[in-house]
Amino acid sequence: MNTFGHLFRITTWGESHGGAVGVVVDGCPPQIALDISTIQFELDRRRPGQSHLTTPRQESDVVEILSGVFEGKTLGTPISMLVWNKDARPAAYEHLKQLYRPSHADFTYQEKYGIRNWQGGGRASARETIGRVAAGAIAKQVLREMSGTETLAYVKQIHTLEAEVDADTVTLEDIEASPVRCPDPIVAPKMAERIDQARRDLDSLGGVIESVARNVPVGLGEPVFDKLKADLAKAMMSLPATMGFQIGSGFGGVTMTGSEHNDPFYLEKGDQTERIRTRTNNSGGTQGGISNGENILFQIAFKPTATIGKPQQTVDMQGNEVTLEASGRHDPCVLVRAPAIVEAMAALVLTDHLLRQRAKF
Repeated sequence: MNTFGHLFRITTWGESHGGAVGVVVDGCPPQIALDISTIQFELDRRRPGQSHLTTPRQESDVVEILSGVFEGKTLGTPISMLVWNKDARPAAYEHLKQLYRPSHADFTYQEKYGIRNWQGGGRASARETIGRVAAGAIAKQVLREMSGTETLAYVKQIHTLEAEVDADTVTLEDIEASPVRCPDPIVAPKMAERIDQARRDLDSLGGVIESVARNVPVGLGEPVFDKLKADLAKAMMSLPATMGFQIGSGFGGVTMTGSEHNDPFYLEKGDQTERIRTRTNNSGGTQGGISNGENILFQIAFKPTATIGKPQQTVDMQGNEVTLEASGRHDPCVLVRAPAIVEAMAALVLTDHLLRQRAKF
């Protein structure tokens, strides 16, 4: 399926080296003040050609809004957005027409559909995420206006280098201060050097993106099959190159006892307000599949970029063994451009659940 969401629904379309890519957003509430420059800012964060740490493909990724917005506000009707592919080079993939690239979608798409777009991976390319980011930029603005919720994501780990980040206080400015989008000023330069070395070695690296959603209303999530954490996991695992998802204590929780892992409740008293909170957040902001008002914190593992310059053994469509030395433009590490994509998917999930919760009353 190319559609995601229930009440706030998006449908992405387009291929990596086709004419354009884009998205249709349906179910966006009317009269939301929409800042187009904010949408463009998010697309700029994920666009290629940002630095020597990313693919050299040069795309401006300028968004065009075709419908659903009038005089700076949403109409409540479908919002259609597109981005033209300006630097597509489909001929550069001619030599891959009959080959199955290791760890790509070439073989599985061919077996499933009996046909595939071999130009840069076609629909399986990460260029499809442009539609997600554009739609997510709208979702972010809906969340900000309706609930004050903020979603942020940053590079937590590259290869064996792991950063120290305070998820409760990290800011967008902290994240964007580094070309690696790691807010740890000590580790970020080391990550950049490690990625650049992989590029020079014709190889690639993976890592971990950490994401936090702050000021999330209590009550979001639809048990039992549409738990908030379940929908977040689905959203993140639908992204290209993702290999794992964990929320809160994640796999680390298996080393704790129940008394260590449980999040004790207490009553927080302010000058004019009171609210129930938890003293720890091993649950990661959800309990029973429903948001509890604490920060939602999760991590996603991304594999090393599948396209590398080193010789690799593969087969062609007839099963003949072939040595492949991939050329062309690719990211030595996809994580540098991933934070905007992760934030977008988190915003889409939270917006959809916010609207579903409000529909109950």
